Amino acid sequence: MKTASRVLLALAGLYGAAGVALAAASAHLGGPNLATAAQILLFHAPALVGIAVAAELTALPRRLVLAAGAAIALGAFAFSGTLAAGALANWRPVPMGAPTGGFLMIGGWLLLAGAAAFGRR
Repeated sequence: MKTASRVLLALAGLYGAAGVALAAASAHLGGPNLATAAQILLFHAPALVGIAVAAELTALPRRLVLAAGAAIALGAFAFSGTLAAGALANWRPVPMGAPTGGFLMIGGWLLLAGAAAFGRR
């Protein structure tokens, strides 16, 4: 497995762990932003696994698939990180971090769809 796919798999593991931790924090501390941050990470962790596998084992264009994975990973980090930092520490590390992260995730999913529909290796 190539390095880029391994990075996506490592991020999937980290996102899964962080998602469970944020879900637990949300259950104990309350607040919808922690729950939303947890959901985003938990939904996208297995997606990153699938994207890494698709980049290695399918006839889809590898670079487009990996670019989609990178956009989704960065978007999930920005979105969830901004929500979690705001909920836990009342700190907004990046202005417009959550909307920018959401835009990146949407773009990544659309790029993956385009790679599947129109791409050739």
